[in-house]
Amino acid sequence: MKFYLIDDDASVCNVLKIIIQQKKLGEVCGMASNGVDALEDLNYVTPDIIIVDLLMPIMDGINFVKKAKEQYPDISYVMLSQVSSKDMISQAYECGVTFFIQKPVNGMEVVRVLTNVIDSIQMRNTFQQMQSLFLKDNPNPSSDAPVLPELRLREEPAEEKPHIKRVRAVLQRLGILGESGSSDIITLVDYMIEQGAESGKVTVSQLCSKFSPANPKSMEQRIRRAVNAGLLNLANMGIEDYSNDTFHDFAGSIYSFEQIRKEMDYIRGKSMTHGKVSLKNFLNSLIFYCGN
Repeated sequence: MKFYLIDDDASVCNVLKIIIQQKKLGEVCGMASNGVDALEDLNYVTPDIIIVDLLMPIMDGINFVKKAKEQYPDISYVMLSQVSSKDMISQAYECGVTFFIQKPVNGMEVVRVLTNVIDSIQMRNTFQQMQSLFLKDNPNPSSDAPVLPELRLREEPAEEKPHIKRVRAVLQRLGILGESGSSDIITLVDYMIEQGAESGKVTVSQLCSKFSPANPKSMEQRIRRAVNAGLLNLANMGIEDYSNDTFHDFAGSIYSFEQIRKEMDYIRGKSMTHGKVSLKNFLNSLIFYCGN
């Protein structure tokens, strides 16, 4: 991963650079002391992640991200801040910042946050590759559905598997483990992990038909209700406290941050439209997050 650092305090940039290099998180491809110089540099360098200070002279971090996002929407932005104002943090999230690092910089927090950012980027790239392969192999997705592999008999209960425990833990943190659709989610994720790449070629409807042939739509509806409940819970967490660990870990990874932001706007009365969730993307995210 390539990092670009922006802070009017050179010592902060140097500390971040040392952490990134020592922890082998990637390479620092450039640094700037203000947003104007950084925008100029971005004509010549292509970072994956930009870490930018919130309060800077000439151009602050929020205005920098707004301008940079217009030209470089695929870059991930991390905000440095010692400001605890919810309004300013809210503005930063609204303009496209999905991760925060508090000042003064703490090495453990930097590693944790940047690891989450890297994971979200890798997850996004994996999805894009899967979609590309699927479209290549299935130029007409509405044609004959692929044959799903038969379930394999297991000697151990699904609950004892490490990846099942991780899925349960994620669903619990999202506040949806008690939803009726949570067991359906666990069943599908377990099957998809067991079957590997082949499961990426089938739709959620086809998976539900395999496990609930008598009433696949009911199974899919249970899953959708549970997933939407998780979206609502995350949105409420973000409204209450952007620094909430669960919000921090799953907004932009398990769920699309753009859709969480839409749900937050709906809750606040700023929009008449709820956030939306792709069930297949949600399941794939769980697989990526829990299957390793």
